[in-house]
Amino acid sequence: MEKSLCMLPAVLFLGLLTHSAAALINTPAPTKSYALINYTTTTRPTLNWTEAVKGESRDGTTPATAEPDIFTTTVRDKQLDTTDTSKERNKKEKDPRDRKTEDDKSKLDCPPLGLESLRVDDSQIQASSYQRSGLGPHRGRLNIQSGIEDGDLYDGAWCAEYKDRHQWLEVDALHLTLFTGVILQGRNSIWSWDWVETYKVQLSNDSVTWHTSMNGTQEALFEGNQNPETPVLGLLPVPIVARFIRINPQTWYSNGTVCLRAEILGCRVHDPSDIYSAHESGSKDALDFRHHNYKEMRKLMKSVTEECPDITRVYTIGRSYMGLKLYVMEISDNPGKHEIGEPEFRYVAGMHGNEALGRELVLNLMQYMCKEYKKGNQRIVRLVTETRIHLLPSMNPDGYEEAYVKGSELSGWAEGRYSFEGIDLNHNFPDLNNIMWDTEEKAADKSKVPNHYIPIPEYYTKEDATVAPETRAVISWMQDIPFVLSANLHGGELVVTYPFDCTRDWAPQEDTPTADNAFFRWLASVYASTNLVMANPDRRICHYEEFQSHNNIINGGAWHTVPGSMNDFSYLHTNCFEVTVELSCDKFPHVSELPIEWENNKESLLVYMEQVHRGIKGVVRDKLTKKGIADAIIKVEDHDHDIRSATDGDYWRLLNPGEYKVIVWAVGYFPSMRRCNVGMEPNPTICDFILTKTPIQRLKEIRAKGGKIPQDLQLRLRALRLRKLRASTKAINRRREGQRMRRARSSQAWKA
Repeated sequence: MEKSLCMLPAVLFLGLLTHSAAALINTPAPTKSYALINYTTTTRPTLNWTEAVKGESRDGTTPATAEPDIFTTTVRDKQLDTTDTSKERNKKEKDPRDRKTEDDKSKLDCPPLGLESLRVDDSQIQASSYQRSGLGPHRGRLNIQSGIEDGDLYDGAWCAEYKDRHQWLEVDALHLTLFTGVILQGRNSIWSWDWVETYKVQLSNDSVTWHTSMNGTQEALFEGNQNPETPVLGLLPVPIVARFIRINPQTWYSNGTVCLRAEILGCRVHDPSDIYSAHESGSKDALDFRHHNYKEMRKLMKSVTEECPDITRVYTIGRSYMGLKLYVMEISDNPGKHEIGEPEFRYVAGMHGNEALGRELVLNLMQYMCKEYKKGNQRIVRLVTETRIHLLPSMNPDGYEEAYVKGSELSGWAEGRYSFEGIDLNHNFPDLNNIMWDTEEKAADKSKVPNHYIPIPEYYTKEDATVAPETRAVISWMQDIPFVLSANLHGGELVVTYPFDCTRDWAPQEDTPTADNAFFRWLASVYASTNLVMANPDRRICHYEEFQSHNNIINGGAWHTVPGSMNDFSYLHTNCFEVTVELSCDKFPHVSELPIEWENNKESLLVYMEQVHRGIKGVVRDKLTKKGIADAIIKVEDHDHDIRSATDGDYWRLLNPGEYKVIVWAVGYFPSMRRCNVGMEPNPTICDFILTKTPIQRLKEIRAKGGKIPQDLQLRLRALRLRKLRASTKAINRRREGQRMRRARSSQAWKA
């Protein structure tokens, strides 16, 4: 019933506009015609995007009275769509007053056709001319990025060969579509500045006869760009039903040429006579598919804990620069407590605030696991009972809020990427790679150089260090919980990267493997091979880099060097293995894309979590007391990367199938060795160790000779630096809180 009510305004709109459309294009209105461009049918077409549509222009006037010379609908601070496509939410009865408010809205937001998300195929885009293949019509996609070199096959726009007003970029929607607007960008290039300043829009049903969008009695002239990167929205004075649409540039940057990137907004019109019409695929899972700002994210997380109180807990690990809390959802059969032998897993999303898909996937995941656990889904039950899962949906909430205000299509490529202070959080962790490599070069015996638990450098712990509060919070979180496996969810590409991210000698690109390269490649492959888009051999590349030949995985350093990345820090400072997942070509997909993206990533998210149970695990205990020994070193022969036991003496060592010689030792104990066999199944091999204390006299002899135990010294230094980092963080927080209170008092005094 609700769906039928939503369709009614659309049908009324099409009927009311029949007469206006006929006058607009100087053709008689056909009998029972509900489209605006030469379309006749005996059955009323309906829209598949449930938004109220009114037969008026966007400024509230009828087409006959609107007469601006340039139709300026530049929108830079407006969110295109906040439509809730959740099946759960659709089932809820809405307050009649809320429904009336929605019906009274004059905006006619329709979803993007999918130039940016690649739903629109290259074959659907044509142009009047183009300078060369690398600037062909297929490159005229919103936010597409160019390669470093101009002149290759992957430039950052469509550029016409001629500089005149007869050039156009054409998109075939394949089906009848209610076109409502165009979003335009200039050319992405570090060498050239090109953009379109004004343009017209033309529409057709057969790509032969074209009609220009009218603003009253005049052809509508839309305002374009003033720089290459800021997206500008042009809304049609009257939405028009057609199949083809053209962007016809009229003026362009005086020192440039005719170049543009674009997205088209349009609602699919259902045509019963179209035998090729296919229903859009979505998701059968009843999840809250929409973009959640900070307030809505909190509400959703709260609702999940209320629905599944026995297996969920929400906690915070700190605050952003603007004071927004960094919320984490814990999912476990015993939330709030580390259980001996149970590995700790985490997903981190939203490190770059404008890369919004990871945030929504993590929110979807917590809903899905709650619902499936209640249904008795054995796979989910096993994950919940055998793993302690931590989900951080937004590491950079300040950046996200900035991007959210402008919305999915208008935030551009970088709006909200950085923290409020302008810090790229993925370059903000201590660079332990070069500390380790420099020490190895200077050491006479490289085997004596620590290969794990490398302390934070002294400079990083000071109050004036350029360390974001979000980064400080995550580092402290890593110290408190013995994480075993993690993934850092990003967007803008389709690839999974693994450490090291930082290259040696500051090379811009160089394969820089870790001691666990084989297992990292396995982890990356697990996600990439189960992702429905990455696994598609026929998919188009996102921008200019082709990852299919690498099976959609790549060493981080081989892609581009990232000193101070969270992945590298996690590996060198803690026991945790972490990869980066680039989830989608589109950093901030439209809300209509979210159900599809969930289906693309659902299996990948689940199977990746299950990898935390590969390798070996066990407990290191004291022979006499039977108590667990903390900070015991677990060394696997031929793997130049050690790990340490947690507070209770339990440990987890991720390994590929095979037989391994494992040696364990701790300060004050004799080392112990045993062979552990890892099978093919994703179930860990139990390898417990019992350590015997060394004689006290032996320790006295070591001290008498002035000898030092490197591991003990390293551990003390690591703990000392962490205490300093936390102390400086508290001091900074107190200072900022004082500043906020003073600003609040002065604001109140001013109002009084």
